[in-house]
Amino acid sequence: MILAESALELVPKELQNHNSVLAYSKKMGKKPSNVILDVSWHFAAMKGIKNEIKRGRPDLVHFCLLECCTIPLYFEKKLHVYVHTIDDKVIFVGDNVRLPKSYHRFIGLIEKLYSEKKIEQDGKKLLEIKNMTFDDLVDKIGAKKVIGFSTRGQTSSYDKIAEYVGRDSCIVVGGFSKGHFSDKILKKIDNLVSVDKNPLEAHVVISRLLYECEKRIIM
Repeated sequence: MILAESALELVPKELQNHNSVLAYSKKMGKKPSNVILDVSWHFAAMKGIKNEIKRGRPDLVHFCLLECCTIPLYFEKKLHVYVHTIDDKVIFVGDNVRLPKSYHRFIGLIEKLYSEKKIEQDGKKLLEIKNMTFDDLVDKIGAKKVIGFSTRGQTSSYDKIAEYVGRDSCIVVGGFSKGHFSDKILKKIDNLVSVDKNPLEAHVVISRLLYECEKRIIM
């Protein structure tokens, strides 16, 4: 499972001196360059930036990761999870990672990850972040079938897609709240599918698809 072009990033350099960013950073006791961009706090600073509608939603990424990492498919090590960010970084999620349910604790963990590059516990790597493009990630994991979800895709259903998913498959869901995959993402997707006539939030698509996969793999 790849969350692609996810709305998870540190405050970019061009926004770090904006009043809303400075105020938030002072409140949190951190440097502006070390805090996660969040439209809830940095809305004024974000107005007019490139890809504005696809950025500043770390809460959405949090929801998606909780859906992925709290299910039997993940605990049985039959699901590997990656977060590709909109600024071309990739977070590698280890096996049996217990992510914080609290959003504020999650943000603290991700800010620590950006600073230290990896989070370990008892010698086990829980999270690691690297500079990496979506292309490089897909090539690294060796996916032979890349299935992307978009309202612009061919109409299908969760159960039909689950039948098609195999051990060498990669599922790609946008880690952003609005907009569509960029061309650089689309060119790596073999099958672009749509599962509903209405736009659905990413964590809803993930939860419904993974349940269908579980029924065929585990149950």
